[in-house]
Amino acid sequence: MESLLTWLETQLADNSIFTLQTLAHYGEGLTTTVQLVFLSLIIGLIAAVPLAIGRGSRHAWIKWPIFAYTYVFRGTPLLIQLYLIYYGVVFVDGIQETWLWLILEDPFVPALIAFTLNTAAYTTEIFRGAIKSTSKGEIEAARAYGMSPGLTMRRIIIPSAFRRALPAYGNEVIFMLHASAIASVVTIMDLTGAARFVYARYYAPFDAFLFVAAIYLCLTFAILYFFRHLEKKLLAHLQPQTG
Repeated sequence: MESLLTWLETQLADNSIFTLQTLAHYGEGLTTTVQLVFLSLIIGLIAAVPLAIGRGSRHAWIKWPIFAYTYVFRGTPLLIQLYLIYYGVVFVDGIQETWLWLILEDPFVPALIAFTLNTAAYTTEIFRGAIKSTSKGEIEAARAYGMSPGLTMRRIIIPSAFRRALPAYGNEVIFMLHASAIASVVTIMDLTGAARFVYARYYAPFDAFLFVAAIYLCLTFAILYFFRHLEKKLLAHLQPQTG
């Protein structure tokens, strides 16, 4: 490891902007961005599945609160949601005297809450549409096998809906990656925050932000490749057979 750092320092000796210190800031920002996006997507996906099922319920007291939640979080900017959660927590009476404040005072947590609620709202609607478009033949076949509604949902409808929702959900993942750039406005040192640090120190906006744009571009291509591979694997039965 020391030899690698020595070689890297030698390569960067003539570069006044991209030094080991600035690259360390970019590395810290990359780690924070990946953690924030990954955790929000995982938690949001877990929450979206039951919400999507409830969204299609016949009971008004179940579907209308879920509709209101998705309508609000899809109809307002993510930046506003982040501001409301980050700054609004302080105005909750007595929260600073509780154990919750030890968690919420870290800006990463309000950002994670805002990102999770936002992506869960979009993912809920994605899966609701996929569930609604499930072929009646699949459901009737499940009933013919004697499956209960719950078993049909778990074994037939959800797996089938997930495959159909995969392309749209891939776009949602990329959107969340790009939207994570606003996390720096609440003092989080993410990729954009690292670029701002380099810009403020060296007054080199093009170098700082073009470098971080290249990192976002590489992450986007990696996500695209992953979802293309996943779609090819899960939707192989829909491809025309040759030979």
